[in-house]
Amino acid sequence: MLEYRTQGYNGYSVKYSPFFDSRIAVAASANFGLVGNGRLYVLGLTPNGIVAEKWFDTQDSLFDTAWSEVHENQLLTAGGDGSVKLFDITLADFPVQSWQEHAREVFSVQWNLVAKDTFLSSSWDGTVRIWNPNANASLTTLPTHSCTYSAAFSPHSPSTVSCVSSDSHLRIFDLRTPASASNHLTLSIPIHTPPKPRMGVPASVGIPPSEALTHDWNKYRDTIVATAGVDRVIRTFDIRAPNAGPIAVLPGHEYAVRRISWSPHLSDILLSASYDMTCRVWTDGSAMGAGTVKQDNMLEDPIVFGGGRQMGSMGMHTEFVTGVDWCLFGAEGWCASTGWDERVLVWDCKAIMQ
Repeated sequence: MLEYRTQGYNGYSVKYSPFFDSRIAVAASANFGLVGNGRLYVLGLTPNGIVAEKWFDTQDSLFDTAWSEVHENQLLTAGGDGSVKLFDITLADFPVQSWQEHAREVFSVQWNLVAKDTFLSSSWDGTVRIWNPNANASLTTLPTHSCTYSAAFSPHSPSTVSCVSSDSHLRIFDLRTPASASNHLTLSIPIHTPPKPRMGVPASVGIPPSEALTHDWNKYRDTIVATAGVDRVIRTFDIRAPNAGPIAVLPGHEYAVRRISWSPHLSDILLSASYDMTCRVWTDGSAMGAGTVKQDNMLEDPIVFGGGRQMGSMGMHTEFVTGVDWCLFGAEGWCASTGWDERVLVWDCKAIMQ
């Protein structure tokens, strides 16, 4: 396990470069993001450990970062002052572009993985905005009418956008549809709908809606999305059956789940980062085959559903874990995590999987 200390700054997000397996970026904030500056770190993984190749200081907190999909030296930041900034690590200490349209904190940014000329941001102001790095203003605004913690482009479609928010809904937008009164909204799935019973296994007990903080698209199954948040439970949904409820329910974290990420290597594996100071690796049960449901733990715990299970836990952080990401290169399993303990850890999740 490799470690880097973000002295004086509490980590919020960590992302591997899509171009280099030895470069990661970390968005961090002073004073836990409550007040003060932010810092964007660009870290290199070397034979002598993790070294800082570059960093940028910002006037307000940073909550997320995303690498450009077209320029190996550029990356975005999500700011507590409502700004979205684009930095170039080969240039001076100032952003090469800055946008200031959001009225509240920006909590997520992501580059379009398919049509690589656009990116998005989501904010506490109840909107998701679509941008082009060469334009001075946003291209599209998608209203959610609730604090939106996480937004993403589908990795399978350049025009499909998803988000989760404080009203406990997973929303799917299709930018190809007419804007009209729906503002491109095609699906709004209530996350806390209990799953329908199947194969003699009772449905999950009802849980009051709570804020959804994170979600991610499966990299291999283009209709599968995972969500998680304040209620500590990871759920997976098939957007082809929006009224069917979750297809897998994965409890286990002791506090809110702050970040989840599907593996870029294996279709059934995902990572989570939680306020309980752990990162955990899970299988959603889909690798057991279509129609197969593992019933042992379901009958013992009525909240378990879908045959998934926790495969391991990493507990080396000493504060809230707020970011986790997979390395896209090499042997599957390498990942990075960051948290409020001012630490970035790079580790192999295969070492904890059982």
